[in-house]
Amino acid sequence: MNKWYIEKGEQGDIVLSTRVRLARNLEAYPFPGKLDIQSKKKVCDEICDALRDTDDVFRRIDMASLTRSQAVSLAERHLISPEFTTNREGRALLLTEDESVSVMLCEEDHIRLQVMQAGLALPQAYAIADRIDSMLDSKLQYAYDPRIGFLTRCPTNLGTAMRASVMLHLPALNAAGRISGLAATVSKLGLVIRGAYGEGSSPRGSIFQLSNQITLGITEQAAIDNLQAITLQIVAQERAAQERLLQNETQADKIWRARGILSSARLLSGDEFMELISLVRMGVARGLFEIPMEKINELIVRMQPATINAAGGQDFPPAKRDALRAEAVRTALLS
Repeated sequence: MNKWYIEKGEQGDIVLSTRVRLARNLEAYPFPGKLDIQSKKKVCDEICDALRDTDDVFRRIDMASLTRSQAVSLAERHLISPEFTTNREGRALLLTEDESVSVMLCEEDHIRLQVMQAGLALPQAYAIADRIDSMLDSKLQYAYDPRIGFLTRCPTNLGTAMRASVMLHLPALNAAGRISGLAATVSKLGLVIRGAYGEGSSPRGSIFQLSNQITLGITEQAAIDNLQAITLQIVAQERAAQERLLQNETQADKIWRARGILSSARLLSGDEFMELISLVRMGVARGLFEIPMEKINELIVRMQPATINAAGGQDFPPAKRDALRAEAVRTALLS
C-alpha cells in the first residue's frame, strides 16, 4: 500500500501535505508529565482498547522498542513530533498501514491524534480526525471544561485543541526574500509560518509549515476555513513568483544544473540534497522536467538521515550515508 506522503494531491505543485491534529486528555489521569511509566502504559492500554472498534486498523508501536534511528525516522516522516523520540519509555504510537493516521500516546497530552493527507485536503483530513475523535469520546471521558474547552497541558491549545497545518514548498518566495513579510501578514490573521518541523526548525529545501495559531474562541470549522483561504492565496503568490523567476536565464540555469548534479553525484549531504531537490521540484512543478511529482515527494522523505539509517538497519557513518543517498537519487531520476 502506498504511503500518503508519496502521493500528489490537490494544489500539489505547491502544497506537499495537510495535517489535522487533535490533543486530548483523559479526565481520570494527570497529564503525562506527572505519570510514572506504569501509569503511562495503563493509559496507552485504555486508549488502544477504545480504538479496537474503529474501522481503521492500527498497528501499535511501543516507542521504547525502537532504535533511535527508527524513532527519528518517524519524526522525519512527520508521523510523530521530534519531542516524542526522546524519553520513549511508557509511550506508544498507533499507526495505520498507509501512515495517514497516527496517534501518539502519552506525549505532551494523553492523545495526539493526527491525520495526514497529500496536497491541500483540509476538509478531508478534518472529517477523518473528527470521526475517530468522536468514537474515542464515546468510550473515554475527556478532560473538558464548558467554558474553556478541551484541557491540555499547554495553555495555547485550550479550546478546540486543534492544530491544522499545510506543508508548502515556497522556493520562489523564499528566493525573493518575501517569507518574513508573509509571516508578519499571516500572524495578523491568526496563522503562523515556520520550518517544516514546527517551532524552532529551519526551512530546509524552502519547505514551510503554515498552521492555525488560535484555538480558543473559534470553532474548528472556522479555523479550517481560514487556513484554506490563506493557503490558496499563498499558492497563487508562489506560482506567480515561480513564473517570474523562470524568466531569468540565470535562475532557470540553476534548476537545470541541480538536476544534472542529482543525476550524477556520488556523494550528497542532507543539506545539499534538500537544496537541489527543491530546485528540481520547482522545475517539475513548472513543466521543465517530465519527472512524476510523486517520485520527488518520495525522495524528499526517504533521503532524510535517520530514514536512510532505519532502512539499512544500522547507523551509517556520514560519508557512507551520503554515498547511499546519492546512489538512490541517481537511480530514481535516471529510471
